[in-house]
Amino acid sequence: MKSLINRFRSRPTVSVVRLSGVIASGGSFGSSPLNDAGLAPLLERAFRKGKPKAVALAINSPGGSPVQSSLIGARIRRLSEETEVPVYAFCEDVAASGGYWLASAADKIFVDASSVVGSIGVISASFGFHELLEKHGIERRVHTQGENKSLMDPFRPEKPEEVARLLALQKVIHQNFKDQIESRRMGRLATRDLFTGEIWVGQDAIDVGLADGVAHLVPKMKEMFGDKVNLVVHGQKRSMFSRLGIGTASDVLTGIEDRAHWARFGL
Repeated sequence: MKSLINRFRSRPTVSVVRLSGVIASGGSFGSSPLNDAGLAPLLERAFRKGKPKAVALAINSPGGSPVQSSLIGARIRRLSEETEVPVYAFCEDVAASGGYWLASAADKIFVDASSVVGSIGVISASFGFHELLEKHGIERRVHTQGENKSLMDPFRPEKPEEVARLLALQKVIHQNFKDQIESRRMGRLATRDLFTGEIWVGQDAIDVGLADGVAHLVPKMKEMFGDKVNLVVHGQKRSMFSRLGIGTASDVLTGIEDRAHWARFGL
């Protein structure tokens, strides 16, 4: 028995962390979006428990919050450097926008031949309801202190100066995104502009330097660490209500928003 335990302990361990879903600071009752607060304890265990040889990220995300993407990516890098544990990202259906930001935290990025990768840009979408209100004789009443407090109010006509202000804010966030990718993929990126929001599939992502190869998680980890590698999966805990399929009206709205994120990539 003792020799059996020793043989098991001698097997190299790789922690597997699944990062699947939309990235958001918070979710509705029963939902589990990807965010720094929720992933912090999971990532701590993945890097520190059992002295892993590596951490493998299984990523399937269309993106979401740029701040949460940055926080999660920074935490992954911080833990990797503190523990001296390398990180490998494996992109599944999609690792786009904030999902690609997470992948860029890895030392190497692998894709499936059909993975959608990229979308390095910033988007803000809304609706305009002012004509609908006028048609039905509804008067909008808003009182603010601060002339920019009601910026881009969907119940008022767009103002050119407000659009310009929004684009200026997006430009800052876009630059932060570009800085992240350029620093993490230094020396590997193609000379063409990769920051237009364009997406690439499989080998095309490798050709422009956004990924390092076509590979799947299990066979690649066996190739790198041997057939006896012990893959330990660390996943987010789902709430009891989520497991029972119990939701609220806000969950329905969140679900619609999430589907919109995925639909941008045909998924």
